[in-house]
Amino acid sequence: MRSAFTLVLALALAVCVAPMERKCLLSGSWRSDTSCRMVVSTLDKDNRFSGFYLPGPAAGYSELLTSPLEGSQQDTRLVPQPTFSFTVNWRLQDSEMAQTSVFLGQCYVDSNGEETLHALWLLREAANSPEEDWKAIRIGTSTFTRIK
Repeated sequence: MRSAFTLVLALALAVCVAPMERKCLLSGSWRSDTSCRMVVSTLDKDNRFSGFYLPGPAAGYSELLTSPLEGSQQDTRLVPQPTFSFTVNWRLQDSEMAQTSVFLGQCYVDSNGEETLHALWLLREAANSPEEDWKAIRIGTSTFTRIK
């Protein structure tokens, strides 16, 4: 009887001390703080994903079309709030100008179970010459929330 009580007490303490960690997965639909929308496929066995990125009106580029993205995230079996990266190769309407963005960030889960993505991005536009290279890169940050 005494050992059964000890076991129950140990289990109760373990539950109180180690709350269940919520894991953040990129799969699904997300909206950025500039009203862009991103849809991420289910992660494969190597934690890689694909999807598409749809710019919002705040992005200021009406010629941007829905564009493919590819990336990867850390294994959530190892890290519950993983880092991630993805690349967007922009498709532009009626334009031969090439643009690519890379996003690097981390997925967070708050105490209410709400997921947010915090990312740093670089946008690279094609330059006509090495002398114009300096103006071909932009940098910024984005915060994404899950669309439910």
